[in-house]
Amino acid sequence: MTQAFDAASQQSLLETRAQAALEEARRLGADACEIGASVDQGIGVSVRLGEVESVELSRDQGIAVTVYIGKRKGSASSTDASEASVRAAVEQAMAIARHTGEDPASGLAPAEMMARKIPDLDVHHPWALSTDEAIELALTCEDAGRRVAGISNSEGASLSSGEGVRVYANSHGFLGSQCGSRHSLSCMLIAEDASGMQRDYDYTSERDPKRLARAEDIGASAAERTLRRLGARRPVTGRMPVLFDPALASGLIGHLLSAIAGGALYRQASFLCDRLGEPLFPDWFSLGEKPLEPGAMASAAFDNEGVYTRDNVFIDRGRLASYMLSAYSARRLGLETTGNAGGARNVRLQAPLSSRQDLLAKMGRGVLVTELMGQGVNSVTGDYSRGAAGFWVEGGQVQYPVEEFTIAGSLQAMFAGLIGVGDDIDTRGSVHSGSWLVDEMTVAGS
Repeated sequence: MTQAFDAASQQSLLETRAQAALEEARRLGADACEIGASVDQGIGVSVRLGEVESVELSRDQGIAVTVYIGKRKGSASSTDASEASVRAAVEQAMAIARHTGEDPASGLAPAEMMARKIPDLDVHHPWALSTDEAIELALTCEDAGRRVAGISNSEGASLSSGEGVRVYANSHGFLGSQCGSRHSLSCMLIAEDASGMQRDYDYTSERDPKRLARAEDIGASAAERTLRRLGARRPVTGRMPVLFDPALASGLIGHLLSAIAGGALYRQASFLCDRLGEPLFPDWFSLGEKPLEPGAMASAAFDNEGVYTRDNVFIDRGRLASYMLSAYSARRLGLETTGNAGGARNVRLQAPLSSRQDLLAKMGRGVLVTELMGQGVNSVTGDYSRGAAGFWVEGGQVQYPVEEFTIAGSLQAMFAGLIGVGDDIDTRGSVHSGSWLVDEMTVAGS
């Protein structure tokens, strides 16, 4: 069994260390200082073909110190949160700051934007799980999949469970902390027929272990997803509609978020530079974040700079309504932080939702993409080209699996050409989305 994680004790210790680091930085002459500290503990097990492959008990901690001397910045970190290590990290950060060039945009986020309230967001749900119990759940998951007729092999099942504490403090007098947990179970299986081997997987992930899908259901679903890929062939080449599975649609949202992130914008490395207020999507589509949503995967009351988080709208009725900015990137752009140091939190869309069958009927003829491969996305130009696998659709019905083809277009055209969003919302990550039907892309197959 893993050693008990006393979250309250760890939280108190990290807060004490953070305050000590601030005092040390002040004593050494820093004009400002910020501290980030964390400790995480977890268990991970993997099994394959009914045997245990690995058991990993992990415990990681770290503290990062950033100091400012005027507009000069220095940072240092340590994986040891002892008093001596914290002092050494502050001294190293000070030494670095004295030798760096001035950056007019450097410094803490504005004091008036520090989070004033830090509510309980219901994100900490420890799981008193022994190693034997973790192994049994993974074995149960894999066995449920292997028992399905047609499954010939397995790449295994994995379970992970962890919890941790995050603390952030700065010389504005801000001190915030949050405990959190995350648990997941996955299974990947293999099937084979005359046309070759195929594999696929399924998983479940939650803050609260009570909300995880049953191990047997994950294994059975992984088997079903694997078997439906047998007999895959290459699709015809042409321009046609593409339906993205929910997990892949979340990835498209991820490309959008990367393009509106301050770091890409001030470097002029985004196809969405200077596009605020312009239409990107149909006017029935909106997208934003809800960082204070209780129990969600990315909930937080403050960002990585202590700035209070709030509901932000990035796409408002099709138009780009806001960038995603930290204090630093905001200064570089002459704007104000949006509380997004560390990224977006709990991204949600607003749109009319359609059933999968309605989307297929609207598509008529095209491809349903369930897997993407490669890194063919250019965030500077918006060009998009990925290897893919999925299913051929004809007459609004799935006909057969397809593989070894590419889909290509541009993110601008794909966003503007969004013609439907599915009600099959994938809630396993911080970005929630259903399937996306895009009007036309180039499919290169046989």
